Amino acid sequence: MLYKLLIMMGKHDAQKELFSYSVDLDRRVHADHPLRRVQAMINFGFVREAVAHTYGDNGHVSVDPVVLLKLMFLLFQENVRSERELMRRLPERLDWLWFLGYGLDDEVPHHSVLSKARARWGGELFEELFVRTVQQCVEAGLVDGAKVHVDGSLIDADASRDSVIKADEATVARIKAAYAVQERKLDESQPPSARSETNRQLVSTTDPDAPCVSKGPASGTARPRYKHHRLVDDRRGVITAVATTPGDVAEPTQVGALVQQHENNTDRTVTAVVADRGYGTVETYCALVEQGVRPHISPLLPPDHKSQGRFTKADFLYDARHDLYYCPAGQPMPPKRWHSRRQMTDYVADRKTCAGCPLRSRCTASKVGRSVARHWKEATWEVALALARLPEAYSDRRRRRYLMEGSFAQAANKHHFKRARWRRLWRQQVQDWLIAAVQNIAILCGGVGSAVRALLPRTPRGPSAALGRLRWLHIAAENGGLPDTEDFLLAA
Repeated sequence: MLYKLLIMMGKHDAQKELFSYSVDLDRRVHADHPLRRVQAMINFGFVREAVAHTYGDNGHVSVDPVVLLKLMFLLFQENVRSERELMRRLPERLDWLWFLGYGLDDEVPHHSVLSKARARWGGELFEELFVRTVQQCVEAGLVDGAKVHVDGSLIDADASRDSVIKADEATVARIKAAYAVQERKLDESQPPSARSETNRQLVSTTDPDAPCVSKGPASGTARPRYKHHRLVDDRRGVITAVATTPGDVAEPTQVGALVQQHENNTDRTVTAVVADRGYGTVETYCALVEQGVRPHISPLLPPDHKSQGRFTKADFLYDARHDLYYCPAGQPMPPKRWHSRRQMTDYVADRKTCAGCPLRSRCTASKVGRSVARHWKEATWEVALALARLPEAYSDRRRRRYLMEGSFAQAANKHHFKRARWRRLWRQQVQDWLIAAVQNIAILCGGVGSAVRALLPRTPRGPSAALGRLRWLHIAAENGGLPDTEDFLLAA
């Protein structure tokens, strides 16, 4: 005999509860929620002591600084569109309320308290938060410190093209003075292309700190931009150093400061720097080699004489005693021109001798004869180029493609990286420190996403595992200076 079970349809009588004594947010947030790991790993309480000097002893009671710092963390961690949107969504998110220590009936702060807090605290507080995340990653064994990757990325300022006006330099200076912008003094070693004459005559009336920069010849009209410079450790992709500059600052000029910042934050010594061809300047190569750091940087390609079937610079013999080059035909090439900007000397063959040379077709098509350029630190440069062409350097540059670019991609896709939320350079610095801190916290707490899963440990290869800065300096001392290429590679 079959029995049929009858079930009555229920109906929920939705009524507003007058009291919520039994609601426990700690039970509503599941045990493996990401914010639980952040709460357990990161101590936001340091902010109270750090900003205590910015508050008085009487007057209106402010929102707890710990809550404010956590709100700014959520703004980038959750990629919320704006601070208004963050406060609007806050009462709906039980996990956010739990993370802040709020209850269901607690009053949500007004969005303006965040901008007021940033103005009151200044940028040093956010830099300290970033440095603390780096140090925690070091203590957790997530940072090796010896090998680092460096790169930069343009950030669109919170200013439209319509806000840009073109005027003479005097007018531009007056506009910047009205916004209390201190003029930057450009380094003489900076390439002139970093700031063109046209750029000097353009200024945004809404964000004068951001110069007009284009992303390349095919990118169209220039617009106000900043530039974010980032240094990433090789082991797990932890961001150990960041710098924020106007968009027209050349990337190679920041390498030295980033390396120094990395060593200060991690208490580790850098032995190798990995970067793309944009950093392959002679100045960068030589500066790193003189510091005992191996530049695993893609070299800038010289004029491609070899592909045209002509002699390359390697086919010319340099006589250091007489400061001469000898061409493949054995003719001397004395120094003729000095380029102060490039710090190079041109060695030029005699025009008449070159015109009648039987090897001319294999050497040059120039009417004035063949020339060879030599940098005043050519010996150091040759060592750097030899290091950049080691198999380990090629391997590091391949790893950089997903390690460094993955770090930028994660920031852009999850943390509102490619556009400034606020105006002025110091606020953009705050944004960069917060985003870097959020990414480091994700790595510290376990990390998610393909960009983080790609950062797997690997077995060191090549001479870098055994060769450090002390050994380099020891070799240099024995040779009375920098070792030559062959001696260095044999010692490695």
